[in-house]
Amino acid sequence: MNTRAYTLRSVITAALVFLSLTFIAAGQTTITKQPVTDADKVADALRAGPDFITKDATLLDWPAKPGDEYRVLRRGTNEWSCLPAFPGYAHDEPGCFDPVFMQWVKENLAGRDPHIETIGIAYMYVGAWIPNIAGKKSDPASDEFHVGPHIMIVSPHQYQDDLRPLSHDGSNGMPYVAHLPHGTDLYLVLPFRQWSEEKK
Repeated sequence: MNTRAYTLRSVITAALVFLSLTFIAAGQTTITKQPVTDADKVADALRAGPDFITKDATLLDWPAKPGDEYRVLRRGTNEWSCLPAFPGYAHDEPGCFDPVFMQWVKENLAGRDPHIETIGIAYMYVGAWIPNIAGKKSDPASDEFHVGPHIMIVSPHQYQDDLRPLSHDGSNGMPYVAHLPHGTDLYLVLPFRQWSEEKK
């Protein structure tokens, strides 16, 4: 058995077990407008992940243009970076990223081929909006699906074959794979609550 493929499967299995045992998504309201001031951006970034990450994370603002530096809104003491909604997106989608996932995002958005050596993890507690492929059958007027709070896993390029066979449609609420707008490398999305589900 391929040891690296086995390791990736083990991490994914562990993540699923972790999510099923430790549901901690706090009740959060949806922000309909993009954060503008630094105070708004800080508040938005803090909504992106669990408190045990956000309380000590470095909060960053997106660069003014691809390849520019990320501005520090608040310096943290752990290795995580949390960012507010991405400028120009139609929806508010803040995220928290470990160092590997953050490097992968930075390289992708700067137009470079991402080169990471290990698995990276990210949280999006406010969820994300994706094309409503599955829902179109029952509601042709519904263009978007709101994926609930989720964790994301990215792996080095050489393990992409492990991800390609998985579903590329998350609009049924199930785990799926996706890629960034200008990238091709896939990342795994593991929702742990439907957005429409009552918060407990």
